[in-house]
Amino acid sequence: MALVNLQYYAQLREQAGTGSEQVLTGAASLRDLYEELRARHGFSLDAASLKVAVNTQFCAWDRLLRDGDTVVFIPPVAGG
Repeated sequence: MALVNLQYYAQLREQAGTGSEQVLTGAASLRDLYEELRARHGFSLDAASLKVAVNTQFCAWDRLLRDGDTVVFIPPVAGG
């Protein structure tokens, strides 16, 4: 289990109803965590359309979670 800090922006923030939360998760990877959160919050975007950063560094979706990580899921930017 890992206690992680999450930050949401744009569409994900609207769907989660919050800009941030702390979650105790049994997810092993970032992809597993996102799928867990997707089921909880009803996120409409799939992981392939997002970028993910951990502790201010962009990461691959298969990165393993560590206790205390700060995870940011970054949706595509609209507009121009």
